[in-house]
Amino acid sequence: MSVLVDCAPARNSAASRPGLAPLLPVVGADTEVPLVPGGRIRYADLDSAASSRALVSVAEQVAAALPLYASVHRGAGYLSQVSTALYESARERIAAFVGARDDDVCVVTRHTTDALNLLAGCVPDGGAVLVLDCEHHADLLPWQRRGAVTVLPTEPTVVATLRALGTELARTRYALVAVTGASNVTGESLPLADVVALARAAGARVLVDGAQLVPHRAFSLAATGADYVVFSGHKTYAPFGAGALVGRRDWLDAGPAYLAGGGAVHEVSVEETSWAPAPHRHEGGSPNVLGAVALAAACEALAGLPAGALEEHERALRDRLSEGLTALPGVRLLRIWADSEEPTGVVGFIVDGADPGLLAAYLSAEHGIGVRDGRFCAHPLLARLGVPEGALRASVGVGSTLDDVDRLVDAVAEFLARGPGNRYELGSGRWQPVGDPRPLAGLGGADPAVVARGAGCGPAPR
Repeated sequence: MSVLVDCAPARNSAASRPGLAPLLPVVGADTEVPLVPGGRIRYADLDSAASSRALVSVAEQVAAALPLYASVHRGAGYLSQVSTALYESARERIAAFVGARDDDVCVVTRHTTDALNLLAGCVPDGGAVLVLDCEHHADLLPWQRRGAVTVLPTEPTVVATLRALGTELARTRYALVAVTGASNVTGESLPLADVVALARAAGARVLVDGAQLVPHRAFSLAATGADYVVFSGHKTYAPFGAGALVGRRDWLDAGPAYLAGGGAVHEVSVEETSWAPAPHRHEGGSPNVLGAVALAAACEALAGLPAGALEEHERALRDRLSEGLTALPGVRLLRIWADSEEPTGVVGFIVDGADPGLLAAYLSAEHGIGVRDGRFCAHPLLARLGVPEGALRASVGVGSTLDDVDRLVDAVAEFLARGPGNRYELGSGRWQPVGDPRPLAGLGGADPAVVARGAGCGPAPR
């Protein structure tokens, strides 16, 4: 049975105010979206932690590469050779962005989840893996499926969590410690230098889930001493379709080919196969050349920013967002550790008495604001934070402005004061405005409620 919510009359959203300019231009920054009450408004994208808008410079490099597009590797044709050079150059640029060492290898993957599953197959047989319960599912499920994994409870402080990590490493032999570079729920992180030091002392390697880290903070394998890092293009201001696993070669050379097929081999007979070393060992089939070019272009654009500019931009936006939300009655920000410092631009929060899905639908339908709601593929962490039913998440990026943040705070304040201006129906797990008149461009005029029910229940790939 559908559940209807009758709400107060609609109000106009707060007027735009000038604010912090975007740090880098993104595609579609001026895109306008329709509102249920009528009219259109510039879309305020505060969902960068799920997928970031592509940079203009990335789109330009993809457009320049398209006329040169051809099958890569082993092709005699000129465009094939050009595309091969573009692909291998992109691999080198991606590796350089994360401070790869001379003997590290960069495998181009589909996204972070793909990279983690690949590495899970390369950890030596019998080698145990240690993770924390604050990880995204992408850095938990591959290890659970592999087996020989310990999930360590997160303590209330960074200091206590590091102490527990050290105690566990001293008690049990582990091959790998897998740790998030920054939480996709709160933006917080453990100090990687301390994690690496503890793991090294115990003879374990360290994998960093960099999906929420490398697009927002400078990171270097060489400088931190971490062994592996994984990340996604679609969170690093490139289009969907490419990610990377960068790190030590030996496990990747010895592990089974991730995707058996052409390009991953030296020699094949009907009796046996001689596999190529990494990275090609794990890139069977035709690779995503344009995805690699796009990811490399995004990496170079971020690396080209002045030192500290990215951190300063996000700090200003996060501070404004955090202060604005905490000033509202009944709003609570989520924190993993009481003593964590310098989180990225991710703010998880709850509003007392408000269904997160309803509030997210209201923000979209009546204010043109995109945020995330739910459990963010981090069910154990949400349970630990005392919100197993879910929460809201606003996240900023290089294209975000203070106006975006202020619009969100004002919209939440309006919700608390008057409630939504439209009726909303709960069906198939998602809230939708009743009588939603907004068309979905490019989907043949499909009913937005039908599309949302069909596609809105699952997370974007990492």
